[in-house]
Amino acid sequence: MFERLQIRVHGDASLPTLVYLPGLHGDWTLVSSFRAAVAGKVRFVEFTYPQTTTWSLDDHAREIEQALLANGVTEGWVIGESFGSQPAWQLIKRACENSTGFQTRGLVLAGGFVRHPTIWGVRLLERVSRRVSLRAVMLFCEIYARYAKFRHKHAPESLASIKEFVANRCTEADRQAITYRYVMIAENDLRPVARRTTVPVHYLAGSVDPLVPWPHVRWWLRRNCPSYRGGKTIWRADHNVLATAPKKSADQILAWIAGPHPPQRDIEPANEPSRTSAGLPA
Repeated sequence: MFERLQIRVHGDASLPTLVYLPGLHGDWTLVSSFRAAVAGKVRFVEFTYPQTTTWSLDDHAREIEQALLANGVTEGWVIGESFGSQPAWQLIKRACENSTGFQTRGLVLAGGFVRHPTIWGVRLLERVSRRVSLRAVMLFCEIYARYAKFRHKHAPESLASIKEFVANRCTEADRQAITYRYVMIAENDLRPVARRTTVPVHYLAGSVDPLVPWPHVRWWLRRNCPSYRGGKTIWRADHNVLATAPKKSADQILAWIAGPHPPQRDIEPANEPSRTSAGLPA
């Protein structure tokens, strides 16, 4: 059981920093090939969440921030993968409230969201996850491990991590932690943060995504997030776009990081008009 937040830092501090916050599975096992694709180009920071059923979303963001600062990481771009988009938005909110904390310089939503478009579906998955037996989870993991040989055939590093991924999923503590993450998605609404943010925001999606309806998310961002700068859909990739298209994902995110971005505050005060132009069409 992962009782504490875990952090790993790869690369030299002189490089641009890219922080990866994982999705519902909660660990770094599926980002191995993406990590290899950005090696030597960024300082890559990755996390594994604790298997908790008590932390709030702000608890996650606070502990992530403290771990970053303790490792000398004071600013950088953040990838919020699926559920990871929620603590990512919370990090931006915390930066507005405390200028001495970690400063997000840009945000990439990789299959992520602000407020999930289908909360009823999230609640349904929560109920299914709560009631399914551990035996059924283990059977699913066995099937997934076989499917992964096809799914990650072009991502050898991720394929090598599948055994660890499956082992991490086949525990009662992990099942309960994933179930609780559904609760956090359903109970938190980060739309006020997204409406006020001024850091560059981009969206990266796989064309096949039954979990997050990315056309709706990008439509909302274009109309409501003042610093949304557009997105990219990678065909033949799925919800875990970083794992199924690691090289293409890495090339696109590195291009976004290298783009011209004037210095900005993380969130504009609510009583000031936005000084950021509307996002470009996706």
